[in-house]
Amino acid sequence: MKMKNTADEHPRSKLIIASNNRGKLREFGELLEPFGFEVISMRDAGFNDEIIEDGDTFEENAHIKAKAVFEALGVPTIADDSGLEIDFLNGAPGVYSARYAGENATDKERCEKVLEEMHGVARELRDARFVCSIYFICGEDDEYSVNGTVEGYIGDKPLGKNGFGYDPIFMLDDYESMATIDPAEKNKISHRAKAFQKLAEILKEKFNA
Repeated sequence: MKMKNTADEHPRSKLIIASNNRGKLREFGELLEPFGFEVISMRDAGFNDEIIEDGDTFEENAHIKAKAVFEALGVPTIADDSGLEIDFLNGAPGVYSARYAGENATDKERCEKVLEEMHGVARELRDARFVCSIYFICGEDDEYSVNGTVEGYIGDKPLGKNGFGYDPIFMLDDYESMATIDPAEKNKISHRAKAFQKLAEILKEKFNA
């Protein structure tokens, strides 16, 4: 059923982010600010339906979310699905990153679960990466998909207060954890930033930004 289009007055100035995650919304808001777009969550846009993310890949889940919101509101929509892949755990948590420690687990509990599973594992076996797939639906039959990754490893303990999710236990060779990086710097090197850099070229073309 079509829902009220809350962006009718300025459809080209608003982009719906198919998420209610405050951390993601903040990062997307900072990344999109230079383009002059107003970022709104799907809840603020009037979409409150549950979206079942049953894809086997990050890209499939991002598509599912973007399609559900776009079909309901008819407004350009960006969705991302991202998570942590750990080689020692055969790619886990992967697409289950957000619910790896249970549906209602906190970021702290998710980090603790991973650290427990990696306890005693040698550094050379702790390689991991953050993966981000962004799906952008601008109109009917007008869809784009981009991906970004950042390589690192799982630390022995959480470090840092910035970021969200698994950032405190994800270590980088040139920094400490992802959660110790200034947000402005993170928006240059993160998996989401790398995917967004590819999306930015599409946005420039589509919106003459």
